[in-house]
Amino acid sequence: MSEGSVVRGVGVSYRYGRKRVLENLEIAFGTGISGLVGPNGAGKSTLLNLTATLTKPGSGSLEVLGYSTSDSAPLREIRRRIGFLPQDFGYQPAFTVREAIEYAAWLKKAPAAKLSELTTAAIDAVDLGEQRNTKLKALSGGMLRRAGIAQAIVHRPQLVILDEPTIGLDPQQRIGLRKLLRDIARDASVIVSTHLIEDVGAICDDVVVFARGHVAFQDSPTALEQAGGDDDIGDTALERGYSAVLAGFDRDRHAHARRGATT
Repeated sequence: MSEGSVVRGVGVSYRYGRKRVLENLEIAFGTGISGLVGPNGAGKSTLLNLTATLTKPGSGSLEVLGYSTSDSAPLREIRRRIGFLPQDFGYQPAFTVREAIEYAAWLKKAPAAKLSELTTAAIDAVDLGEQRNTKLKALSGGMLRRAGIAQAIVHRPQLVILDEPTIGLDPQQRIGLRKLLRDIARDASVIVSTHLIEDVGAICDDVVVFARGHVAFQDSPTALEQAGGDDDIGDTALERGYSAVLAGFDRDRHAHARRGATT
């Protein structure tokens, strides 16, 4: 683990009832843009929810911006310093875009004198200027997603956590989002979960491949490309590297299980 980690987890485990989602997880996210990829059900959203302090680890320790999420006292400070867009986010349908984003800034205790300035900057950043007075219930799915991103960044947080931010975005909007994330990463750390491996290659400094509640791989996109070969599944080097990492993880788990069964 890096001493300068923005997020640092040691032995993190979490269960939903009897289902084990995270198991003795060791994870660290630093500065820049970190991409989190993996199959559905691998535990990505659970990890992001823990990082956003929506819930606490069942065991182990998780630090965010130097604060332990297991302690109640610093939670308000952590939440003030982060921006979070969950995969399914709630909103007030009757709010206009501007009202919703300004309200988000107020909730994060942004200075009252800067609310209007911050709101305008966030609206412009996600290219919703023409919809600023449109009610959220009238937005398309892609526009609504961009409004959610604006809510996450309006207070200029130190850490931005985005769970599947490209849902509903067309290719041109995805390209715009990539540029936005690069701009955000100049002043903040960004963790983005996505199923679109090409986005990881385009914008991420670090990529984590998640599998069955474990870190199967963490390194640069270039290193992930090099993990695969011509025989692995995928149309690009990144896809082949991703497939190779998951296949290797499954092989290792099966081998470990067989060894355990014979001892």
